[in-house]
Amino acid sequence: MLVAERYEKIVEWVDAQGSMRVTELSERCGVTEETIRRDLDKLEQAGRLRRSHGGAVTIKYKDEGQPEIPYPERAVTHAEEKRRIADEAVKLVESGDRIALDASTTAWYMAAGLPNIPLTVLTNSIKVAAELSNKEQIRVIATGGQLASKSLSFVGPLAERSLDAYHVDKVFLSCKGVHLTMGISESNELQALVKQKMISIADEVILLADSSKFNIQAFTRVAQIESVSRVITDYGLDQDQVRMLEEQMIELIRV
Repeated sequence: MLVAERYEKIVEWVDAQGSMRVTELSERCGVTEETIRRDLDKLEQAGRLRRSHGGAVTIKYKDEGQPEIPYPERAVTHAEEKRRIADEAVKLVESGDRIALDASTTAWYMAAGLPNIPLTVLTNSIKVAAELSNKEQIRVIATGGQLASKSLSFVGPLAERSLDAYHVDKVFLSCKGVHLTMGISESNELQALVKQKMISIADEVILLADSSKFNIQAFTRVAQIESVSRVITDYGLDQDQVRMLEEQMIELIRV
């Protein structure tokens, strides 16, 4: 692959996913991580993307916020990490729990792994509700609201108002970005508002985020990191991030 062609591919991939890590770009391009870091520095100088710790972030939608990535595309991005995170999250669910699951692909993987035990699950996700429909001991409550077709989720005032009627023991949610100073963020305001409401009705907030989402600040803030009780992520998280989470007394689980 010629250098110019590699530059174009890097920008194309970063724009498509919103963010990518150096390790993943190195594997895709078949070059060293140091080469990728130099490429990213040059692309940032050219105004093609923005460097982040351990990778790069798109600037394609910097003025209007990023549109939602279609569900099938999100489902295959970092899929193995998401499945491991979801499997670990399932271990935190106990019989009789009332939980909320957002419309993330990790929550969908979690729904698939939930045992058929007495639970109440509140969700704004069509995929999660459908996944749980054949587990007769699980009571499923869907929010309703405006359908966001790309994420197959319900958003908007009706979804937010319906959440006001409930209280849950635990909420399991993911996000577009996790920044230990600026907080948890989402690609658009509608999704962020629903997640804010889920956090407000939960006793415990459990963040499910693979390491590619850290040190990313997306368009709309959801909450400060202090609102999170536990973070479940993968071993790709660097030691600086681990140390900062520990300093903030947030329980960290890596899988």
